[in-house]
Amino acid sequence: MKTFMAEFKKFVARGNVMDMAVGIIIGGAFTAIVTSLVNDILMPVLSLLTGGFDFNALCIVLGEGENAATLNYGAFIAAIINFLLISLVIFILIKAINKMSRKKEDAPATTKECPFCKEQVAITATRCPHCTSQLQ
Repeated sequence: MKTFMAEFKKFVARGNVMDMAVGIIIGGAFTAIVTSLVNDILMPVLSLLTGGFDFNALCIVLGEGENAATLNYGAFIAAIINFLLISLVIFILIKAINKMSRKKEDAPATTKECPFCKEQVAITATRCPHCTSQLQ
């Protein structure tokens, strides 16, 4: 039992497990934001475009009486629309984040490598300060 606990502590203390835990927590918070965006902003606009039609009300009654079972296909359609809208919002956000991170990576180089000594020198240098070779 001691070796099991020691292995478990070693597993939990690894960096990638902690990164995963942080990612899951942030993902949960992000899910709440995106769900609110879809339910509170996008779905009312969609409802406005469809003339106030509520997909959740669509159902087929299976049987008779007050407690008859219902096949709620409208809720399924609403769930599909929610999924598509959430996917679209996440796609747009990730695309924007990737675009912002690419701009940072595409910054112009400030150094180059000396072909003789392989040291980094200023991009405008004409002579290597390490080996004094002429640079092009």
